[in-house]
Amino acid sequence: MQFLRTPDARFDDLPDYAFAPQYTQVSDTQGGNLRVHYVDEGPRDAPPVLLMHGEPAWSYLYRHMIPPLMAAGHRVIAPDLVGFGRTDKPMKRADYTYQRHVDWMAQVLQNLDLNEITLFAQDWGGLIGLRLLAQHPARFARLVVGNTALPTGDQPMGAAFTAWRSYSQTVDPFDAGRIVYGGCTSKITEAEVAAYNAPYPDASYQAGARQFPMLVPDPPNDPAAVPNRAAWQVLRRLNIPVLITFGADDKIMTGIEKVFQKLMPGAAGQDHVVLPGAGHFLQEDASPDLATRINAFIKTTRS
Repeated sequence: MQFLRTPDARFDDLPDYAFAPQYTQVSDTQGGNLRVHYVDEGPRDAPPVLLMHGEPAWSYLYRHMIPPLMAAGHRVIAPDLVGFGRTDKPMKRADYTYQRHVDWMAQVLQNLDLNEITLFAQDWGGLIGLRLLAQHPARFARLVVGNTALPTGDQPMGAAFTAWRSYSQTVDPFDAGRIVYGGCTSKITEAEVAAYNAPYPDASYQAGARQFPMLVPDPPNDPAAVPNRAAWQVLRRLNIPVLITFGADDKIMTGIEKVFQKLMPGAAGQDHVVLPGAGHFLQEDASPDLATRINAFIKTTRS
């Protein structure tokens, strides 16, 4: 599999992002390997908080959540998905499939031997992370859901998603920083916009970012529909604690928080919240509140 690797210099002096890069290798499924970057902060012997980003972000999205989670004594891990951040970027859009994304991140869990995981999953971090949870439930202790879904194609994603997907395929240039900017209620700075664009020196690095919207299983015969339905069968029976934190200003995911509250047994009795003044990228709009809620959730659900 042919891939590009963003030069390290692109990540120098990014605002509020001074974390030491860590790397692991995963199979590209074609006889080669891809290098996956992740942030790994806090005590290595503490149960991990796994922060999974979505489209078109990278681990920079969690720069303001990592320090307070770490200060509470947690090991905090924030990977960059394949095609994003400091992780290698396959050059062909056809190289990116939903199943490969799940398999790549499953290899990361195995390589790092992560257990007792608290998963925070947003956007595609949820589409992938929830599949990991269903596939390897013994590795996870609890789940925090933020502005995400696990679609099966049996219900339409809605007009807002359809408009976003169309935009993602036609806009030129594909400006990741501006897309994140548009998904926030409290707008990020120009330096932060530039940081979200740092992984992409030019359009040849953006195959993954372009392809992600097309991988969401919208029709019921999508290749990912069957495994997502199977994942839901596991999640419906899984009794780990579940906390749901959505942004009130997210036009694409609005209302989906109720699906998780209804279908996941561990959501019963938890202090769920729809955060006013938070958009799709609630990590930008509500980082201190989110970190505080995650810390409290972990503390109150420890066995």
